Amino acid sequence: MNTVPQPRDAGLTDHLRFENTPMPMAAMAVDYAHNEFIASHFHRRAQLLYAIEGVMIIASASGRWVVPPTRGVWLAAGLEHTVQMSGNVKMRTVFVEPGTEPLPDESCVVEITPLMRELILAAIHVPTDYVNDSRDARLMRLLLDELIALPVLPLYLPWPRDTRLARTCDRLMQAPCDDAIIDDWARDAGLSAKTFQRRFARETGMTFGRWRQQARLLQALEALARGEKIVNVALDHGYASQSAFAAMFKRHFGVPPSAFYR
Repeated sequence: MNTVPQPRDAGLTDHLRFENTPMPMAAMAVDYAHNEFIASHFHRRAQLLYAIEGVMIIASASGRWVVPPTRGVWLAAGLEHTVQMSGNVKMRTVFVEPGTEPLPDESCVVEITPLMRELILAAIHVPTDYVNDSRDARLMRLLLDELIALPVLPLYLPWPRDTRLARTCDRLMQAPCDDAIIDDWARDAGLSAKTFQRRFARETGMTFGRWRQQARLLQALEALARGEKIVNVALDHGYASQSAFAAMFKRHFGVPPSAFYR
């Protein structure tokens, strides 16, 4: 049974020391319990958020990212966001001074390669006042080079600003197996079906059907991370069978659900 998220003030972690260092990069480690919640905040520096265990759900006004192990999320400097923990989360964060390199302007989920994982784990032991042209500096430089090269992954769910459309999205997130047709959702939002579809596509960049499919898949990732059986995840998220879910999952992520967290 789900419990009420337990808030934690982002200021309780010593992140300012890592953001205000004169060096262009710094890495920190902090652990969270299942269902802990970091309230809305932002950072002066851009950051790479990565969890060696657990799943993070990062939300901003423009969308949501689901970040399982083997993946990380790049958050642009100044982006206001919250973080929800699913499972016990061992978070590792790399802060990067804006303008250090031509890094992504937009927030996105990236794949964490085995090399990148080891670099992050090593970087958390590098002091914030490391010396230029030292081993520590070269390690941080290599981490930055690898960050630039990381592939971007489709683990983002855009969120509409229109309150009527946002309510529809909230309802779908609460009941991902709801198979109501678009005419029903439009009627509930007080819009015609054509207007609903046009506004939804304009605000999210996706059709409603594609958005619902993406939402189901990302919520399924959370359930799989909690150790739920694949067949139960499939049925709970609107799929007629485990095979139908597995086929869609592989088409979207490139691997079957049984292999995603390996």
